[in-house]
Amino acid sequence: MADHADSDSDNTIRILVATDCHLGYAEQDPIRGNDSLVTFEEILQKAQKEDVDFVLLGGDLFHENKPSRKTLHGCMALLRKYCMGNKPCSFEMLSDQQVNFNSCQFPIVNYEDPNLNVSIPVFSIHGNHDDPTGPGNLCALDLLSVSGLVNYFGKSLSLENINMSPLLLQKGDTKLALYGLGSIRDERLHRLFVQNMVRMLRPKEDADDWFNILVLHQNRVKHGPTNYIPEQFLDGFLDLVIWGHEHECQIKPVLNEVKNFFVSQPGSSIATSLSPGESLQKHVGLLKVKGRDFKMTKLQLDTVRPFYIEDVVLSETSLTPGMPNIHSKVLDYCKQKVEDLLDEAENDHTGSEQHPKQPLIRLRVDYSGGFETFSIVRFGNLFINRVANTKDIVHFIRRKENSKDSKTDLKGLKSMRPDALDSARVEDIVQQYFSVSDEVNQLHLLTEKGVGDAVMEFVDKEEREAISELVKYQLQKTQNHLKQRETNDLEDKIDQEITKYKDERKKKKGEEAKEVEEAIERAKAARPAQRQRPQPDDDDIDSPDVSDPDSANVVGAFDSDEDVGPSGTRKSRGRGGKRARGTGRGSTVDSGSRSSRGGGVSRRGRGGSGKPPSGSGPGSHNIKDSFSVSQKRSVTKKTTKQVYKDASDSEDDDEIIIEDSDHEEDKSSVSHKRKASRYGGGLDYDSNSEGDDGLPKQYASKRKR
Repeated sequence: MADHADSDSDNTIRILVATDCHLGYAEQDPIRGNDSLVTFEEILQKAQKEDVDFVLLGGDLFHENKPSRKTLHGCMALLRKYCMGNKPCSFEMLSDQQVNFNSCQFPIVNYEDPNLNVSIPVFSIHGNHDDPTGPGNLCALDLLSVSGLVNYFGKSLSLENINMSPLLLQKGDTKLALYGLGSIRDERLHRLFVQNMVRMLRPKEDADDWFNILVLHQNRVKHGPTNYIPEQFLDGFLDLVIWGHEHECQIKPVLNEVKNFFVSQPGSSIATSLSPGESLQKHVGLLKVKGRDFKMTKLQLDTVRPFYIEDVVLSETSLTPGMPNIHSKVLDYCKQKVEDLLDEAENDHTGSEQHPKQPLIRLRVDYSGGFETFSIVRFGNLFINRVANTKDIVHFIRRKENSKDSKTDLKGLKSMRPDALDSARVEDIVQQYFSVSDEVNQLHLLTEKGVGDAVMEFVDKEEREAISELVKYQLQKTQNHLKQRETNDLEDKIDQEITKYKDERKKKKGEEAKEVEEAIERAKAARPAQRQRPQPDDDDIDSPDVSDPDSANVVGAFDSDEDVGPSGTRKSRGRGGKRARGTGRGSTVDSGSRSSRGGGVSRRGRGGSGKPPSGSGPGSHNIKDSFSVSQKRSVTKKTTKQVYKDASDSEDDDEIIIEDSDHEEDKSSVSHKRKASRYGGGLDYDSNSEGDDGLPKQYASKRKR
């Protein structure tokens, strides 16, 4: 870009570019809890200082899918403080905003809203940490959008056919086409690119006059055959690609000689893993666009906590395993290394009050060759109030003993997978478990990838029915296959056919991925009927009668931020709870259990919750329960007796004997003693944000049933 462009401000679009702010990261840490918000404030301060036209964020504004109220409040306060004001916006939007913001409640750019006074608009896509999920397919950015603080774009309403319509902006003679694509699972997006199902729409008139920018949030580095997006997949008419998700700062644009566009990778504004890529200096970018030329200027972030990392190979030092007091000498050696890094951090300190004084330090110690480890916790306690991460300063590594080439080992040490603080993927853990399990624990019907993805949805996005729906879906598909093959006679033949069919599905990666997607969609479709029910007051209703199928659905349907247990049921009132029935003092009784005293069923005694235990309701599964297939009991279980004593009293008469008997046997004897719930199965609500095809609508409609 020409140097005189800075003086031609009427035709130059100035953009502050940042990605991966991860607001709320380590917010419970007493030292690092505020780091992300402090750095985000510096980013917005630089936007004001540089007098930019707007701020462009490349995903992962929040670290959690459901950020805490503290984090959300801090983000909204900063956006209001630095992005609201009387400064007029000097560019205009020419594209159809109903199309650009079709997933938003108010499809209009915020600085044109007559109810708002915006001085610096913020445009953002979502990342993999803050992606839409749950009822209504919403995310934290939807909250910022509906409040008028952020212009949320790049949300695809279809995962089978993606059409990216650009935001068309103009300032003077400069025309800018801004494309955005929020984070999508890499394997799925990779498949869509291969199938030519991803299209970038261009203006019909004067298409060559527009400067084209694409901002996306995907893997740039290859982690597997399809677990990344090659740059060659992108269209060649692009001029600049802003690549989010990768945390290493490579903000200087690099030319892709095949496609002839530039790629800029701003990286994260906060270190979320103790890896070499995170130790580089953090920057944001000031992008200036004039006509078809551009210039990216690096702006250093001064409030980022410094991070120093060093590799130590004990076998290459003067220490040997057979030396006297070798344990103390290794400890002293590592202490000196940390002291050297602390001296380096002190020399690099800018002197600013906003620059954190306690750095992050990581020693990767290779103790191969007969050396012993020491206590990491005790070692970290030596640097309390001097190092920010005292609990994990040292990370021990040991090379394989059969390695012959030491140089190769050193290369392997440097290229080791980053030791992430929070990047262990659930699906990888599941697949690793089954890869090392013995034959007894191997999956014979389900696929490892399917189970891993379902568990990931269960853990990360709280899709409680994901695992059970996957089991049902793959079981049904296998049964249909066996029926077609007419394998109904010999058990050995059935087992062989199941194994063969599973292997065939594993070879077809696309078909296996579609199975998982279908199961997840089924779980989402089943969710509203189980969760979106009103929560009556405890003082107004009795405990639901689990013998009544309608009232049984109420159990586990309560979803609140209030005082709830891990399974979603409320904690007990304790002693003196209202409407206590029977003599179930100090105990909670299952729907089919009876107390040995009084004959009544315990509703709410001292310490009793008054509701069936965790896992009894359709919305309160744990992972173990989700794998269980519901079946009718054909054999009556043997009656077992358990004796419980009230922990708060020592009287002998507080003993209660509980019999675990078959539910079908006791249902008739229990149901006549209970008062039917006045609310039955609760009330159902239609989803306000889903159309006939299961995708969010432009506007949420209110419907009554």
